[in-house]
Amino acid sequence: MDKLSNNQIAWRAAQDIADGAYVNLGIGFPEKVAQFQPPGREAIFHTENGILHFGSAPAPGQEDWDIINAGKKAVTIRPGTAFFHHADSFAMVRGGHLDVAILGAYEVAQNGDLANWSTGPKGVPAVGGAMDLVHGAKRVAVITDHVTKDGRPKLVEHCTLPLTGVACVTRVYTSLAVIDIVDGRFVLREKLPSLSLADLQAVTGAELAVPGPVTDLVAPEV
Repeated sequence: MDKLSNNQIAWRAAQDIADGAYVNLGIGFPEKVAQFQPPGREAIFHTENGILHFGSAPAPGQEDWDIINAGKKAVTIRPGTAFFHHADSFAMVRGGHLDVAILGAYEVAQNGDLANWSTGPKGVPAVGGAMDLVHGAKRVAVITDHVTKDGRPKLVEHCTLPLTGVACVTRVYTSLAVIDIVDGRFVLREKLPSLSLADLQAVTGAELAVPGPVTDLVAPEV
């Protein structure tokens, strides 16, 4: 089955970030979104460990390891970059000052529940700031492969893994589709043109609603 690469999923998510938006990107895969800001737009990226409006990764060998993001990766500073206490960073999150949070997921339920911090009793707990982000940001989106490594749906009727947040996700960007969560159901907005609706439904663990036209999901080679 054809599918988007992680870079292409991140590119698609970046297209929906407004100019000047305050954005937090989850550790790992979601950090890729920062690489694909559309021309003429500039998001202001926030990290829980106390930096606002940081720049791209430095060239190899040019890292300053006093300037890192929450994922312990080196970043650069830009004109207007601000540094502040870890507690102040979480006050920004909890105070509703972030426009968007983009996170990864193990499972997303059709009502918007998110499970992204533990794979169960044998998993290593790593909740980080996600529980604060999903209820502090004005919009929460998820980027993820559509299925797990063993082919099980990540989009489900009800999450079976420990929850990060309840009814918090509003849009999911996957390797196969763009899906909104509206009134407790998955609403299909875009899908790969090579994929039939029946094939997409077969790898989705809850019913896909199609109330209107479905746009082709097309991403450049990035």
